[in-house]
Amino acid sequence: MINGAHLIIYSNDAEADRAFFRDVLEYPHVDAGGGWLIFKLPPAEAAVHPTPGPESHELYLMCDDVEATVRELTARSVEFTEPVTDAGWGLLTRFKLPGGGEVGLYEPRHPRATDL
Repeated sequence: MINGAHLIIYSNDAEADRAFFRDVLEYPHVDAGGGWLIFKLPPAEAAVHPTPGPESHELYLMCDDVEATVRELTARSVEFTEPVTDAGWGLLTRFKLPGGGEVGLYEPRHPRATDL
């Protein structure tokens, strides 16, 4: 039976993004060899959304208090690209990864599958 999932983030600067997850977000990790870090993630959920265009995938990290998390990450020099907005299903913002990509961050207002 399936017992896990492996998320891949493609990056123009994988080394910088690995350092970001290791040093700024402080995610525990293992070294799979040669500095190839694999990070333990917080509990996760998966949702399937319809799209009229080409398929794509996004990463959103969840938190209990988005305003406090934004303050904490800003103090660690994380650059936010959007102000916190109310999306109805949660309070949402986005931040830059050193490699140029962006990650969503939100405080959910919907039931969480991680609570199951």
